[in-house]
Amino acid sequence: MSNSTKQGFFGPLIIISGPSGSGKSTLVKELLKDKSMPLEGAISATTRTKRQFEVDGVDYFFWDKGMFQQEVAKGSFLEWAEVYGNYYGTLISEVDARRRRGAGVVLEIDVQGAGQIRKTGSVSQSIFVVPPDMKACEARLRSRGTETEETLIKRLASAKHEMEQAVEYDFKVVNDDLEKAVEKIKDFVRPLFLER
Repeated sequence: MSNSTKQGFFGPLIIISGPSGSGKSTLVKELLKDKSMPLEGAISATTRTKRQFEVDGVDYFFWDKGMFQQEVAKGSFLEWAEVYGNYYGTLISEVDARRRRGAGVVLEIDVQGAGQIRKTGSVSQSIFVVPPDMKACEARLRSRGTETEETLIKRLASAKHEMEQAVEYDFKVVNDDLEKAVEKIKDFVRPLFLER
């Protein structure tokens, strides 16, 4: 997909994936704080229960399954998946409005969703976040306090499978030092804006 439109620069679409506990959410938050590049996140929709610290319409759009399925039927999603019994999806409207303004849109999504978007040809770059090791991954998941032992085991098994998908991504970063990992991602993303 071309990065130019009649209105001017059409912002890049940047996918960031990684297993649960890799620290990708923290990396994305830090990346979006950098105002040297016009980067924005797109709010995803989900049917999972809202966590105590989350805000509807800021962290996610928290929908029931019926509403989510209606939007799937309408073709409203760039990608969507069922993960651990809940639906997650990226709304086309959320992504396109930002890209038309020239913003780079950063999507934090799983490998399944990344694969769906890759097929559309609209991904500018993809980044895979690798945890330092599986022990660090498990420790981060436990520290959240949101996982049962059963879901923790499922997430760790899924993490191993997701790590095998890392070869499909344009860039890999090991998140063993948050500040350094953020800088590496910025260095990788910055050239996307030089063609403006």
